[in-house]
Amino acid sequence: DDWDTIAEVNSHPVALMQCRHYLARHPKMKMVETYDTAGAAADIARDRRHGHAAICHADAARRYGLKLLDRGIEDNKHNFTRFLVLCDSRHEEYAPCTELRNKATLVFTLPHTEGALARVLTAISSFGINLTKIQSLPIIGHEWQYRFYVDVTFADYVRYLQCVQALRPLTLELKILGEYTGD
Repeated sequence: DDWDTIAEVNSHPVALMQCRHYLARHPKMKMVETYDTAGAAADIARDRRHGHAAICHADAARRYGLKLLDRGIEDNKHNFTRFLVLCDSRHEEYAPCTELRNKATLVFTLPHTEGALARVLTAISSFGINLTKIQSLPIIGHEWQYRFYVDVTFADYVRYLQCVQALRPLTLELKILGEYTGD
């Protein structure tokens, strides 16, 4: 198949959205949402669907023996997808070794007082932890209260754990959403 014979493009809804400018140049193609990008490629290959294409990583196309029609079709050239392996932290044997962990995602709430966020950020910095992302979202039903989501990176897992303990008295609630090995 090539672009002239493709009638349908399958992929995850977010991937379709992230390639909408490219797809707009092919208005006759039907966009079909699937559960994931690699799954779309697998389904097309398994069912030998002629006239179908998948938006997926090139590795998925190779894995399933599909012809690569084009590269770099995303609207935002700086776009990337995070893939995570998740497990229940109560089952440590399934989790990566703590020595390999160098990134974490935390969520916390703060009292609505002057300097509350500044104290948390200062504490993070004082432990040599690097804040790579922060996002605040309002807590529905609680005016002027926000939930903060942060990604942090660290070189020393023990220092990171000490930092988390130091943050607990500064927050109303603090949860570790995940610890993992980041790039």
